[in-house]
Amino acid sequence: MTTSPRTERRSGLPLPLADQRVLSFRFSPSPRGARLARRLASCQMDAWGWRYGTPAHDSVELIVGELTANAVTHGRVPGRDAELRLSREDGGHVRVEVSDARGERLPEARDAGTGEDGGRGLLLVAALAEEWGTAARPGAPGKTVWAVVAVPGTP
Repeated sequence: MTTSPRTERRSGLPLPLADQRVLSFRFSPSPRGARLARRLASCQMDAWGWRYGTPAHDSVELIVGELTANAVTHGRVPGRDAELRLSREDGGHVRVEVSDARGERLPEARDAGTGEDGGRGLLLVAALAEEWGTAARPGAPGKTVWAVVAVPGTP
């Protein structure tokens, strides 16, 4: 007899569930790890009721994508993981936190020149989030970049 993947986990990956208020996931500081973190955040938003393609879902997914890409590009320390924390908060907000091991390299939103390939990600985060910022990483060396996204009432 086979069991549903929803009832049995075969790996250490967190399982997006509608009744959990927090999804926390450590990922390797690599492009693959960042993609996995973005995908898990997307699945969690869907489990919470903000379906794929809705503004709330897409905003959170884009913010997670930008912050995890920054963590693996600018915050990577060999041998140390990065971490995603997604929490559903009272008052119609979702908080996104991405932590990495490089506390001395704080991000800043800047207006990249027209000839530059990157440098616009935090401007997107600032445009989509109610607020964003940085803090020391709790319990480990490094930093946490966070954003709070307003989402419509309980779906």
